[in-house]
Amino acid sequence: MKKLLLIVPSLHQGGAEKVCAATALALKPYFDVQIAIFDSANIDFDVEDIPVVDLGLPSRPGKAAKVLNVLRRGYRLKRLKKKEQIDIAYSFGPTANLANVFAGRLFSGKGAKCWLGIMSYMDMDSSWLGLFCKKADRLLCCSETLRGMIAEKYACGCAYTLTGFFDIPHIRARAEEEEASLPWQDGRIIVSMGREDVVKGFWHLIKIFSLVHGKLPDTKLLIIGKGEFEEYRKLADDLGVADVVHFAGLQKNPYPYLKKGSLYLLTSYWEGFPNALVEAMAMGLPAVATDCMTGPAEIFDGKYGVLVPNMGKEPDMDASHIAEEEKSTAARVISLLENEEEMARYSRLSVERAGVFSKEEYIRRIREWSLD
Repeated sequence: MKKLLLIVPSLHQGGAEKVCAATALALKPYFDVQIAIFDSANIDFDVEDIPVVDLGLPSRPGKAAKVLNVLRRGYRLKRLKKKEQIDIAYSFGPTANLANVFAGRLFSGKGAKCWLGIMSYMDMDSSWLGLFCKKADRLLCCSETLRGMIAEKYACGCAYTLTGFFDIPHIRARAEEEEASLPWQDGRIIVSMGREDVVKGFWHLIKIFSLVHGKLPDTKLLIIGKGEFEEYRKLADDLGVADVVHFAGLQKNPYPYLKKGSLYLLTSYWEGFPNALVEAMAMGLPAVATDCMTGPAEIFDGKYGVLVPNMGKEPDMDASHIAEEEKSTAARVISLLENEEEMARYSRLSVERAGVFSKEEYIRRIREWSLD
């Protein structure tokens, strides 16, 4: 059985961390799997009995400290790879990728195969991406669009597409494990999920919702994700919808909350492959999403959800200013919610599309590549 080392900055809340944890559990029957992390604080993902090695090198402020951290992480990873006789080292996201490259190439020669996970369009801005292309055995990109961009920009022949995977029966089973704690007992709930981050465009979400609620007073908005959301709470208050907007916070099991939803709305400016969007679709929620740099257009594939124009990336917390794109998106959401037949059709299409991103295909690809 080949030895596989998965490398991620932490097992705290985040897309890359979630994919890493899910990958470890999926591949456990086929590989001798270990996980290396830089910081063991606030672990959110359960990886059962898979060994987790804490390198004890969390993020540090300052440019010099960051450079030193990269070198120290690379050196400790080199020692770990050698000690455990690792066959494949697969890292997730820019900081883990950088340490993996230093450990696998600059410090220790050929050694273990070096697989790097490109998890977001924002990784395209990394000044290290050219190095990754030259030093990796494989660049595993979370979307086909992103893979094409990297292959063209860097003439990279080692870039491959590997989207996330979704186990629909498991997701639905977890949705039944507990009851979501919500402040309302009725009404139609629009759901969005993600950490508090400017790239998620939550000000657009709240403004759009305020217009929807003005037309459809029974609607509510549920935001699931880590953060204080103080500016967004104030915006909701300024817009007069604070009593129908609920910030549920970080949920280790978000599926009971998604189960309560009537529609999923994604307003991100940047994404890689938005796992939360497909998870909502797996729960049968009709989906509306911005045509951001990568992700939603590929997931919807022209028919599985409603794609709306990407909106401004600069935060706008002025409740008196509603952009034209926000108005047009609100109109599309209202139209969808008012059409029961269309809602039912998109619900069926959501489940159908989520099923394409299967665990079996994900495992098959990794096992096949491991034989190269």
